[in-house]
Amino acid sequence: MGLPGSGKSTIGRQLARRLSLPFFDSDHVIEERLGCSIREYFEREGEARFRDLEESVLDELTRGPVSVVSTGGGSVLRPANRAHLHERGNVVYLRSVPEEVFRRLRHDRNRPLLQVEDPLQRLRDLFEARDPLYRQTAHFVIETGRPSVATLVNMIMMQIELAGMAPGRRAPDPDSPGH
Repeated sequence: MGLPGSGKSTIGRQLARRLSLPFFDSDHVIEERLGCSIREYFEREGEARFRDLEESVLDELTRGPVSVVSTGGGSVLRPANRAHLHERGNVVYLRSVPEEVFRRLRHDRNRPLLQVEDPLQRLRDLFEARDPLYRQTAHFVIETGRPSVATLVNMIMMQIELAGMAPGRRAPDPDSPGH
């Protein structure tokens, strides 16, 4: 999870490959179901209707088999999403400062929340509002800065392994012989 443009989809896809797990981008799942872009739906139906659909998709994805899920930047706005993500998975917050995200996204016209007069200020406002929610939901916080995708994936893998949360590993059964 993280701000729009923090690298969630790119890093999530690479992480899933490294972990040999399926990858889902919740925004792409939503677009497939809608048959149109999120931007179009957002403009036509409004943010509240979009957030309802997003909540439903995240609930479904977090109940499914173990996978890597990239969430939309605003998914943390709903308490149910924060709870489902935190309780049902290992959440990584890709923390990017607004200036870094702006550098990456300044020419992107497909992000509805950034189609405003001052997108950098909009990113600063989003960061101020969402950073505490991302931190509350996350198990790990990774500062993105300027490292390569491979470096960020390695950092996440290291955090997961250090925490003993690698997929396929189960906690030892205290009732089994030898424990």
